[in-house]
Amino acid sequence: MIEFLTYISFGFIGMQLVNVVINFIFLEKIGTTKILNKKLISVLIPARNEEKNIADLLSTLSKIKNDNLEILVYDDESTDNTAKIVKKFSINDNRIKLINPNALPENWLGKNHACYQLSKKASGEYFLFIDADVKLHGNIISDTVFYLEKYNLGLLSIFPIQIQKTIGEKVTVPIMNYILLTLLPLILVRKSPFKSHSAANGQFMLFKSDIYRKFSPHKLFKDCYVEDIVISKFLKEQKIKIACITGENRVKCRMYNNYKEALNGFSKNIFMFYGNKPALAFIFWIFACFGFVPVLIFKYSYLIIYLTLIVLIQILYSIIGKQNIFLNIIFFPLHLIFMLQVMINGLKIQKNKMFLWKQRNVYR
Repeated sequence: MIEFLTYISFGFIGMQLVNVVINFIFLEKIGTTKILNKKLISVLIPARNEEKNIADLLSTLSKIKNDNLEILVYDDESTDNTAKIVKKFSINDNRIKLINPNALPENWLGKNHACYQLSKKASGEYFLFIDADVKLHGNIISDTVFYLEKYNLGLLSIFPIQIQKTIGEKVTVPIMNYILLTLLPLILVRKSPFKSHSAANGQFMLFKSDIYRKFSPHKLFKDCYVEDIVISKFLKEQKIKIACITGENRVKCRMYNNYKEALNGFSKNIFMFYGNKPALAFIFWIFACFGFVPVLIFKYSYLIIYLTLIVLIQILYSIIGKQNIFLNIIFFPLHLIFMLQVMINGLKIQKNKMFLWKQRNVYR
């Protein structure tokens, strides 16, 4: 039995290593181009209580000297100064417009409704949905449009490089890249026809507007709190090409400011990484956390190989996601403890059918 579990443990770590090596070797890059985009791009920003972030994003967008850009911000019933900040920017840049909120309809989630309302006001040939806490640099917008057209994509999504400042962030945020990059070769998101090879991040989603208008995906999945992943799977089912990229230096984000925020945020969607199957998530965690035990019991000399593979995986996914290699190795046990806490919290959310996000219940 121990020998069998040893083989299973090596199979698990081998699967992770193969996936992360594929992601490392076939890491896709947006690249840069000097080709001038002549088509209108709609930058669409859903914002609810984003007074701490919205000014930085709008300041960056204002510096992009491109007349073929419209910037629409939907104030999703904010109770802070979000709307006032947007209005100030709109005075100096007529490309920036504030969209005042409608009452949130029944059976809609706030962000999905905000994105759909933005799409109805947008005029561009491309719709770029970005969160207010995303930080953009350089000509990333026009370069992503060029990439989208190059591969004839209906959707291009980017997992931003995650900014981590506090210890709480450093022991929590890396689990997203760890899970993603050891489970799914991202090259398959673009190359494979299977919907199981789908991924997207709602922080940065660029659509061809005709594709978006045809399906209105935020309306179609109006009550889904992991709409980004569901939309990517849906588009693949419709035979529309999609792509998902990470490690792009010009797209960054500070998702959470501390441990508590990260726990709350990851708990709502942790199981979607595993096809919304909690059992698979716990199996993954058990082998990630205790896979070394049967190896240690069966043959001690194999343990060095096993631990070396773990370290190699940490190194590779850290390089891909532009994260601190040393800290990810040192904090890996804490990452696993946090992951368990997130999964337990996720089960409680499913049981209670209650998850508050920005003072709203987003569980359906």
